[in-house]
Amino acid sequence: MIDFPRMVKVAGVKKDGGVVVLSLAERFPSQPGQFAMLWLPEKGEKPYSFLSENEFGIAPVGELSRGLASLRKGDAVGVRGPYGRGFVLKGKRVLLVGGGCGVVPLAFLAKEAKKKGMAVTVITGAKTAALLSLHSSLASCASVFCCTDDGTKGRKGFVTDALKDALVLKHYDCVYACGPEKMLRLVAEICVKKNVPCQLSAERLMKCGLGICGQCDLDGLLVCRDGPVFEARDLLKKPSFGRTSLSASGKETVL
Repeated sequence: MIDFPRMVKVAGVKKDGGVVVLSLAERFPSQPGQFAMLWLPEKGEKPYSFLSENEFGIAPVGELSRGLASLRKGDAVGVRGPYGRGFVLKGKRVLLVGGGCGVVPLAFLAKEAKKKGMAVTVITGAKTAALLSLHSSLASCASVFCCTDDGTKGRKGFVTDALKDALVLKHYDCVYACGPEKMLRLVAEICVKKNVPCQLSAERLMKCGLGICGQCDLDGLLVCRDGPVFEARDLLKKPSFGRTSLSASGKETVL
């Protein structure tokens, strides 16, 4: 484990829907669901999920993420990690549910599931068709169903509605999900009601990635250290899950 940023060369950058795929010249032994802290001088440091052992999916929405998305081959980025607990694959038929850039760790997971000979189905969602990400990568190893808020591609509506229907039509040994926390709470409630095992990658603001600062506290759990992947039943026991989180200043905010 690397506990300080090490500068690593960029091998390539390409846009894929709502994310930019940042490829590095070095590999980091990692599991789907784990993350690394990426750093740029004068722009700061944030956690990003692994897309593969040498790739990250970046949604360019803030100063740091826009800086990462603007890098070119030969540039350097600070990396420390991998950190956290990843997903654990179970059974023979699995269902992956991703909202927005939450599809990034799930694309990594889908590839690993295919290697194990599992039947993989993915439900992915975004506000509009242009923001649906990693479709080709997912389609190479899974059956993919898309949802968009505005109906510009696939089913109009939310991934949670598609999840309800999917669990009626077929049996799945486990559901895996990543996305906004409000979405994850609904996924957890749906799966627990159906008695389907479910693992969720929680999303909280992280500053250190090491379990030191406490910024990513979730009712006694530290998402960076104890997660980010948790069992759905465990997260539903936490009152703030899907309802409130801590802002950068430490103030509790409603999700």
